[in-house]
Amino acid sequence: MLTTRPRGTNDILPGEVEKWQYLEELARNVCKQYGYHEIRTPIFEHTELFLRGVGETTDIVEKEMYSFLDRGERNITLRPEGTAPTVRAFLENKLYAQPQPTKLFYIGPMFRYDRPQAGRYRQFHQFGIEVFGSNHPSVDAEVIGLACDYLERLGLDNLEVHINTVGCPECRKKHKESLIAFFEDKKDQLCETCGGRLEKNPLRILDCKSPLCQELSENAPTTLSSACPECQIHFQQVQEYLTEIGIKYTINPRLVRGLDYYTNTAFEILVQGIGAQSALCGGGRYNGLIEQCGGKPTPGIGFALGMERLLLTLNQQEKSLPESGTPDIFIASIGAEAQKASFKLAIDLRKKGFIVEKDYLDKSLKAQLKTADRFQVKYTLILGEKELAGGKVLLRDMAGSEQIEISISEIEDFLERRLQKNE
Repeated sequence: MLTTRPRGTNDILPGEVEKWQYLEELARNVCKQYGYHEIRTPIFEHTELFLRGVGETTDIVEKEMYSFLDRGERNITLRPEGTAPTVRAFLENKLYAQPQPTKLFYIGPMFRYDRPQAGRYRQFHQFGIEVFGSNHPSVDAEVIGLACDYLERLGLDNLEVHINTVGCPECRKKHKESLIAFFEDKKDQLCETCGGRLEKNPLRILDCKSPLCQELSENAPTTLSSACPECQIHFQQVQEYLTEIGIKYTINPRLVRGLDYYTNTAFEILVQGIGAQSALCGGGRYNGLIEQCGGKPTPGIGFALGMERLLLTLNQQEKSLPESGTPDIFIASIGAEAQKASFKLAIDLRKKGFIVEKDYLDKSLKAQLKTADRFQVKYTLILGEKELAGGKVLLRDMAGSEQIEISISEIEDFLERRLQKNE
């Protein structure tokens, strides 16, 4: 229907947009303080990027991507996540030639054909960061710390940081073998998707949302138990750095994340009471992804944070965000010549930095004053033929109904003094 938005999408209306702007501006400010620079990648990419980058056995690739052939018969996908496009941009634009590490952030829409639920949409928005070029455990801690800092500045309560190590390729190989052996006699009980994954990527079974698969995998070997000495040392050092900056965490051996590119550190920041999905933010290290996408071996780490889910959590915890701003001034006019003069006055005042609204419907003065009340302005300027002839304007204080006459040439300075006084 022409008057109904597609399922799983949302209109962000005036009054709500200001909350989004506040969250985005705070994200930009926090990233600036941590030395991260914004990147903007296309909304669609070649499908192959996500097949190679995200992983062919992930839920995203198997079930959720919006893919299509364009008019040139190229296979194109609306981006379902932000890391693979950022890696592609890092390689294509030779950002690796700059001083390392490269620290980037992005804010924008992503697309997944998923079942809509509280805080989850088919078009959704993410704030994410990526760091390329350093494998130091302090970078892992900084990435987690930045996410915590951002959420804490919003005043959120009951945040839980869960961490794990998913190991290096050698650890993963050992873990894969132990998982296949563990699930071999349970294969027929797994859901259809996990049954097909057992030989290819059994790690995904641990991430399955099916209650039966979760029950069957309850005592499955963990990535932590399969970690090699080097990965164990890295994970231990990450914990030490987190402790150094005062971040409390829980080691969750079942945390594996939903994407194939993760290595070593994986983490989520959880909060209860936001529907079936309690994770506000998730991320981890992906030291093989850049090489997998065609670059030289380069370590990487990042996170993504869902903005819709964040807003839902803020509402549920009754955390206030800035509301829609109101105009400083409303201009009411009486008569055709006054209408022209009020139009010019409104433009002039806007250019000086005032937020100005006026009547565009030739309403009566009484109706215009009611409109000014609805806008909740501090002052209304009234301009009629008599005032226009004398180069004057009536200034009405909407709070106290005080009304004075003032020269049009002096109105800017007068309003500036009055509005500053009221701040």
